[in-house]
Amino acid sequence: MSADQLFQLANPLALLGWLALLLSPLAPRAAQWVSAAAIPLVLSLAYAGLVLAFWWDAPGGFGSLPDVQALFTNPHIALAGWLHYLAFDLFLGAWEVRTARAEGIPHWMVVPCLILTFLFGPAGLLAFAILRFTLTRKVLP
Repeated sequence: MSADQLFQLANPLALLGWLALLLSPLAPRAAQWVSAAAIPLVLSLAYAGLVLAFWWDAPGGFGSLPDVQALFTNPHIALAGWLHYLAFDLFLGAWEVRTARAEGIPHWMVVPCLILTFLFGPAGLLAFAILRFTLTRKVLP
């Protein structure tokens, strides 16, 4: 399977997880199973396979910004990087929902944080941390 074909499969899979989080008040356990375990683990398995298969021949590395740019010129490594984002951001979104539920934060208030986490990962975490601190005075984690 080509890197492009895997990319085309991974995106809708991740979107399914985000949809489960948005609808999590309807089925909290199912949403957590899908978004915190099943989908992130499938994406992680694909990530690990790509890294194991293509890392050794990829140019670049992590020593400098030009090295990172060179590393991501390999389409399979770029896809691995994308899967990394998809898996971790979804896992983070599931944590946000789980934490909010446990601490009595209304789901509708978490939805903007989820959207930010989906689009801009760390910005969503920051928004959730601010929301959580404002309502509960708790600091991460």
